[in-house]
Amino acid sequence: MPAIAVESIRNVALLGHAGAGKTLLAEALLGAAGAIPSRNGAGLLDYDPLEKEHRHSIKLACAHFDAEGLRVHLLDTPGYPDFSGQAIAALDAVETAALVVNAQNGIEITARRTALWAQTRKLCRIVVVNKIDAEHLDLPRLLEELQAAFGRECLPVNLPAGGGARVVDCFFNLGGETTDFSSVEAAHRALVEQVVEVDEPLTERYLGGEEIPPAQLHDAFEQALREGHLLPVLFVSAKSGAGVPELNDFLRRLAPSPREGNPPLFEKWPEGDAARAIPFQSVPGPGGHVLAHVFKVEVDPYLGKVAVLRVHQGTLSAGMPLYAGEARKPFRVAHLYAVQGKDLEPIGSAGPGTICAINKVDELAFDMVLHDAPEDAAIHFRPLPIPHAVYGLAVRVKKQSDTQKLAEVLHRLVAEDPGLHVEHDPITHEAVIRGLGEMHLARVMEKMRAQYKLDIDSHPPTIPYRETVTIPAEGHHRHKKQSGGRGQFGEVYLRIAPNERGKGFTTKQPPEETLDLAATLFLHGPVLGQRAVWDLVLVPTVDRGLEPAAFCSIAIVGESPLM
Repeated sequence: MPAIAVESIRNVALLGHAGAGKTLLAEALLGAAGAIPSRNGAGLLDYDPLEKEHRHSIKLACAHFDAEGLRVHLLDTPGYPDFSGQAIAALDAVETAALVVNAQNGIEITARRTALWAQTRKLCRIVVVNKIDAEHLDLPRLLEELQAAFGRECLPVNLPAGGGARVVDCFFNLGGETTDFSSVEAAHRALVEQVVEVDEPLTERYLGGEEIPPAQLHDAFEQALREGHLLPVLFVSAKSGAGVPELNDFLRRLAPSPREGNPPLFEKWPEGDAARAIPFQSVPGPGGHVLAHVFKVEVDPYLGKVAVLRVHQGTLSAGMPLYAGEARKPFRVAHLYAVQGKDLEPIGSAGPGTICAINKVDELAFDMVLHDAPEDAAIHFRPLPIPHAVYGLAVRVKKQSDTQKLAEVLHRLVAEDPGLHVEHDPITHEAVIRGLGEMHLARVMEKMRAQYKLDIDSHPPTIPYRETVTIPAEGHHRHKKQSGGRGQFGEVYLRIAPNERGKGFTTKQPPEETLDLAATLFLHGPVLGQRAVWDLVLVPTVDRGLEPAAFCSIAIVGESPLM
């Protein structure tokens, strides 16, 4: 099958708080387009056993549907802040970020955060108000809250009617129908006035009293989306299907294609130095060098490592060689797939804008740029603002024989989840997993037990305390050993005292009488001199005895390392 033309592709990420209905909305769009047997996807996107058990999304999921010659890719993201690493990963694969807002709960924390993330990644943004058929709603007030939160550029493209049973288009429709609030004429006029502001000739025509047809506003509409001058608001009920055809129509007719959206945030890092990054703009055309970006990695027990990627430039085809990041040795793409939930559908090629997957390539990792020319090794994607881990657990296996398996499982989990990190503390000798919250790590632990059959314990990480000397002290030890032949004898007088903060462990110069005694006791004295005996013989010997005790896990004061 030939690659789909870049003008015929739409890439949309569904973002928002948990419970806003993102997954149900995606499945409603897929069902309405005939991509799945019914409007209920029956776990097409929430296919992980843990997602089915807990009834919420845990990982980023991909799907697509075709409508009137266009290919629409949908990325369904988790809504809980604990899984925000997966949600942020979707931003670099799309041109449009759809902020799904629950009409009952209003603007929740994840919606505000994802709106800001999408803005910083220069994405076109739309707002989808879901559950408009619920009871006791105040949609006019919600629209005012949206405008207060995201700006006066939040304008409705359609309006609910019949108590949320249907919606009425306000951009292509010039008026005449009754809605639940406001009017089609007023909404259409506000949209036109907002759109023509980005185009001077259109502004002159509009101010001159000319009625501009919606078809002539398309380019200005796309420019307003790119510049953030317009945030379209669409109303929908994923449960009843109200507004789903209108949302589908908006995505096809007004959502930007890869050519119409803002360019991806590629950078060139001279000699691999991110501090000297130079912006690089790819060309979304089928010719030229291939540039693709890995935004999701999943390890499947049968398919191996599956890397889901977005093609930004050139045409990717099965059998062609590619370079992974800065690697100097290419790998060959054995198979190329379209992604539909957990199912992979073989395809022959993928052009710019296409979201696809390749598998069984161990070199691939999250956020890696794939290319077909060695000179493109310096091209990277601008690093994502993945939140820092805020919660940690130390894990250990109950069976010593599972130690190696635990290391392998942790490696797989980190490869799949950009918000998860694993540390091996050199002092406490604990394997510590760190994530974005208690729920995040709870799901990780469940997966390790259920999917990988690991019998593990967990506890809060041990704090690696440090100790220091606060007052001077002295010690004395005499060593005698006689077991036949030449015996052993040694006598040590040790005096320790606090050092200046930050200077660590140092050996203080002894008084002159001590140097005289050292030179007398050691035969090296007459040859090397007193100072040389101290520096070359005594100091290294003392240091070898004290440093391991002071700086390893067995300290000379208590149970913690000394500093």
